[in-house]
Amino acid sequence: MIFESYSAEDTKNIAFSISKNAKTGQVFCLCGDLGTGKTVFAKGFAEGLSIFEHITSPTFTIVNEYEGSVPFYHFDVYRIGDTSEMDEIGIDEYLYNEGICLIEWAELIADVIPKEATWIFISKDLAKGDDFRQIKVEVSQ
Repeated sequence: MIFESYSAEDTKNIAFSISKNAKTGQVFCLCGDLGTGKTVFAKGFAEGLSIFEHITSPTFTIVNEYEGSVPFYHFDVYRIGDTSEMDEIGIDEYLYNEGICLIEWAELIADVIPKEATWIFISKDLAKGDDFRQIKVEVSQ
């Protein structure tokens, strides 16, 4: 499925609608270059889970935990050098429980991601405007 976003608000609304249909135990992998709006997406995603706290990218802490309609685990693995570091933070406890995970830069730890994960790719197309984003959602079976 492909969505088109022409503003940060569009991106938040797309993420909101995706998270409204999320089920406990699901893992969402968020991929895109720096500045494509991954954290904006995460904010909209959290709102869809009834989380209205200030959402920040957990770049230095690796994971932020939030309580909403279900537990929400927001990862940013940009600074992970080796997937063994994910074992140190207990990644399996997050991936295989009743919460919902959203992982920014998930392609960097693809070998620890469950095969049933949903992959979301955000990209720019400057020909369509500075704020344009294409959001491609691939649901694994």
